[in-house]
Amino acid sequence: MNLTLFVVVLLTAIFLVVAALGIARLISPRTFNRQKGEAYECGIPTRGSSWMQFKVGYYLFAILFLLFDVETVLLFPWAVIARELGSAGLISISFFIAILVLGLAYAWKKGALEWK
Repeated sequence: MNLTLFVVVLLTAIFLVVAALGIARLISPRTFNRQKGEAYECGIPTRGSSWMQFKVGYYLFAILFLLFDVETVLLFPWAVIARELGSAGLISISFFIAILVLGLAYAWKKGALEWK
């Protein structure tokens, strides 16, 4: 029964994806305008190339922000059921937080949190 249910769900998912892509292709506009292909920045025409290089520090800072943002998302459900988990839950979340603190200390030591 589980295999049958899996196959039904898989076929339904494939059908829905193919149907959505087909409908989007049928009703999407087919006209192309040169102005539509240009980069849009507040209605001001761009000067020069719109491709700019950014410092790697910006990306590193964003990745660190996302990592610690995900930490918050993972801590919230644990906090909701903390009493039900007991001491095993406390030990596991303490281990999780310890790994995150070590990661933060490593990033701090490497200078990833300094804005240069």
